[in-house]
Amino acid sequence: MTRPGSFGIRLPLEMRERRSLPDRYSPGMTVIDAQGRPEAPVSGDEAAMLLGFLDFHRATFAWKVRGLDAAGLQATVGASTMTLGGMLKHLALVEVSWFSDDLFHRPVGEPWDSVDWKSDPDWEWHSSKQDTPEALIALWEREVERARALTAEALEDGGLDRVAARRWKDGRAPTLRWIVLHMIEEYARHNGHADLIRESIDGETGE
Repeated sequence: MTRPGSFGIRLPLEMRERRSLPDRYSPGMTVIDAQGRPEAPVSGDEAAMLLGFLDFHRATFAWKVRGLDAAGLQATVGASTMTLGGMLKHLALVEVSWFSDDLFHRPVGEPWDSVDWKSDPDWEWHSSKQDTPEALIALWEREVERARALTAEALEDGGLDRVAARRWKDGRAPTLRWIVLHMIEEYARHNGHADLIRESIDGETGE
């Protein structure tokens, strides 16, 4: 059965407003939805809009892993070996790689520094089996907070046009704008995976 508003079906305006706005709404306030996600602003400057959507996707992922035990975080779907536990560790790595290593060329710290990435490029995915749910969530939350702090620092030092300190092999270097857009893409893709895995675990679904 298709839920109202899913799969591209557009809700009537009054239903969309009723779904998104709290009783005591005022312009400029952050709207938190039923799943605890901050909705991206519908107006504002470019940075606010981009970071709003990134945080919405981060919060969507947090919703998908919320309340799962070790078995749930290691569940798979079909032929895929992807797990929500591995995804937690992978997204933590993606956060610290782009915002610390690439954007500022700063040390990423442990557990990342001790990994032989050349011989084990998928370490974060399979090593998550050795971690408790609490440790995985704490690691991801730590790297998200570090990424937010580094993003704020970069915005003060050139804004979205600030160029990353680390260049690619072809000599190009992405801007903060590119990195944030890439992170939105990264989370959107993995949130699709997370939707399917979570539904297979306990039947929970959601946008």
